[in-house]
Amino acid sequence: MARELTGFPPILGPAPRVLVLGSMPSAASLAQRQYYGHPRNAFWPIMAQLFGWPADLPYPERCTALAEREVALWDVIARCAREGSADTAIDAASVVVNPIAELLGEQPTIGAILFNGGTAAREFRRHIGPALSARPVDLPQHQLPSTSPAMARLTLAQKAEAWRILLELLGDG
Repeated sequence: MARELTGFPPILGPAPRVLVLGSMPSAASLAQRQYYGHPRNAFWPIMAQLFGWPADLPYPERCTALAEREVALWDVIARCAREGSADTAIDAASVVVNPIAELLGEQPTIGAILFNGGTAAREFRRHIGPALSARPVDLPQHQLPSTSPAMARLTLAQKAEAWRILLELLGDG
């Protein structure tokens, strides 16, 4: 039987310029109550590399540093039923999405969306895209390789290279 899971609130500074969206936190992330908490997830190591942070920066400081760099972080899915951590195990009928359309309306400084993997992009387009199509908002959207350890066909260096677009969108690239 799949377990009912609930994600986290967004990491959000006062004027974010880029919104990074994942799908749903893994079991390890939920247990640690941290975005990208699995020890082999590449998200935080990539952010450390891109922004020049110490790789061992404590989680609360990573969140603050990300917000200070004008990057918001959230997941498309707010709640779902899933057994284990795999996105493929998400019960599609159970998906409840976060109010991302509302967030975009409240945060007019967001100028681009990055998807951490294919599930985030697909669920966004399925559940949130229709609500945005009625608005005069045309944000660039980029699907990036998942930072999950399940995405093993790319090396950390290859993932980091793809994620360099974040710096470009912030004008640092």
